[in-house]
Amino acid sequence: MQYAFQAQEAASQSASAVVRDPMISIRGLSKSYGGHKANDNISLDIFPNEVIALVGDNGAGKSTFIKMISGVIRPTSGSISIGGRKVDMTSPNDARANGIETLHQNLSLVDVFNVQENIFMGRELQRKILGMVPSLDHAEMRRRTVDLFKQLGLKTPDLNKAVRALSGGQRQAVGIARLLLENDLKLIIMDEPMAALGVEESRLVVELIMRLRERGYSVLIISHNLDHVFQVADRIAVMKNGRMIGAVERNKVEHDDVVSMIVGGRIPERLAS
Repeated sequence: MQYAFQAQEAASQSASAVVRDPMISIRGLSKSYGGHKANDNISLDIFPNEVIALVGDNGAGKSTFIKMISGVIRPTSGSISIGGRKVDMTSPNDARANGIETLHQNLSLVDVFNVQENIFMGRELQRKILGMVPSLDHAEMRRRTVDLFKQLGLKTPDLNKAVRALSGGQRQAVGIARLLLENDLKLIIMDEPMAALGVEESRLVVELIMRLRERGYSVLIISHNLDHVFQVADRIAVMKNGRMIGAVERNKVEHDDVVSMIVGGRIPERLAS
């Protein structure tokens, strides 16, 4: 884990020394279902090259919030701006067009497909035999798959294996590599990326998230595991009862401070200014 802590500390110190404009600005975002407010007046900034963790108890409203910024559901009110421009995301395709991709807990992989088949699923590359007959370009998809794992700084898994034979950490890497096919990717949302993983597999995912940030991406992770959050996050945003309690810098809080925010619903006094 030493690599993860050193990388995180260096990035946090660098980030605190530079005043940055937010990449994504969320203002007053609310979602109502009849008389019930699932999200109420949420505001949050997400900056370039940062890992921000979203935490809170079950029912805190995290899933609704994520679905709004990933285009799955439309907010009742509020706005989302990307690069200073307001956007209206009515579908996941709109989110994708604006550089936001989501890696769900189930990873949306097909177990019986191999690595490159999963990465290029729905976006298969083709070539023409004798200049006329279309055929899948397996060689090029294989080459690009190897390049994607090099971008992530990871060892390429056995490309002939079905993904069901890979470890949990390797499956996460395949899911991320699939997202990296998008040329204008800005933000990767990861839903419980280390759930049900062992210690070594969790370490691999932590390092994967660090490498994504090092390569210029921002990552928003949703997690119940505060130990993992403190290993990987630059900032921690806490939700309770559908509201955003606040976002705090990881290197300025202790584990108990975040627990207090989750349970008590307010930022510690020393951080409230």
